[in-house]
Amino acid sequence: MNIANQVTEKPKQTIDRFGRAYATGRRKTATARVWIKLGTGKIVINNKNIDKPLSHKRYKNEILKPFVVLKCEDRFDIICTVSGGGLSGQAGAIKHGVSRALDIFNPDYHSTLSSSKLLTRDNRMVESKKYGKHKARRGTQFAKR
Repeated sequence: MNIANQVTEKPKQTIDRFGRAYATGRRKTATARVWIKLGTGKIVINNKNIDKPLSHKRYKNEILKPFVVLKCEDRFDIICTVSGGGLSGQAGAIKHGVSRALDIFNPDYHSTLSSSKLLTRDNRMVESKKYGKHKARRGTQFAKR
């Protein structure tokens, strides 16, 4: 039997005994662990309501984007813990985690989420600083005289 011809599929995670689907989302250096379950649209981030950690409307809209694409706002509760990065990276990580959890919760959502590019991890990271430079590419100040 040729090993190259074998197709190894990653087993799909299922819904746990509490009716929750779990997924991990990442963006920049932020990592979000996300659980979703059927509910009323309540969003809890690090044991706080969404208005505390990500108070800006832009971040809330980014987190809710998978629900807007699927037209199922106020049908799921989100519970997540997020660490690392800044507010923008954390919002992106939660969005990625919510999209993946929705895909696990109902595989019928996969084509819609995939066509909206919500299941793809945005792997852009900050470029590292180089020796002899102020930042990654910014050189030292130069004066002719």
